[in-house]
Amino acid sequence: MRITLVGSRHFGVTTLNMLRQHGVDIVRVVVADAEDRLAAAAKAAGIEVIVQADPRLVVASEIAAGTDLIVTAHSHARIGEDALAAARFGGIGYHPSLLPRHRGIAAVEWTIKEGDPIAGGTVYHLADRMDAGAIAAQEWCFVKKGETARELWERALAPLGQKLLGEVIDYAKAHHALPAKPQDEQFATNAPNLPK
Repeated sequence: MRITLVGSRHFGVTTLNMLRQHGVDIVRVVVADAEDRLAAAAKAAGIEVIVQADPRLVVASEIAAGTDLIVTAHSHARIGEDALAAARFGGIGYHPSLLPRHRGIAAVEWTIKEGDPIAGGTVYHLADRMDAGAIAAQEWCFVKKGETARELWERALAPLGQKLLGEVIDYAKAHHALPAKPQDEQFATNAPNLPK
């Protein structure tokens, strides 16, 4: 299984390490910022690093030749249709909500703001619409009373993302396909950035 990883920051690094433990070939790492810690971790591991020409969009030329699957980990860039078509199985990402609830950049913050007693994470197929692709894996967790978005992310949602991404990777390796269940649009909500 040949993977192009698109991401950033701590979650990108932990995803890189998790993928290496799952015995896949990470053929390229794509970042928006050459100084990002994911770029440094990939270079240290001898993995090719490419910096996106447009920080908001990943294009086909930035995906490594022969990629089976694109995995995103804390990337705010859209993966273009041409880029998805360049990978045999397209792409998957992790979203820290029970999609279709809280689609958008501030999912964890909206989970807290809305007072949701239950949160969760979703590995989903990357699609033209943000956070709207079919669900590959999903799991829930409780939200502690008084917990902040950061505390919820660090305690439960980030580790859940690593677990779910690993399960989907293992499934893809075993079955040469990805699980896919369409999202139910009637339950979709948006989680746009909150003002500071």
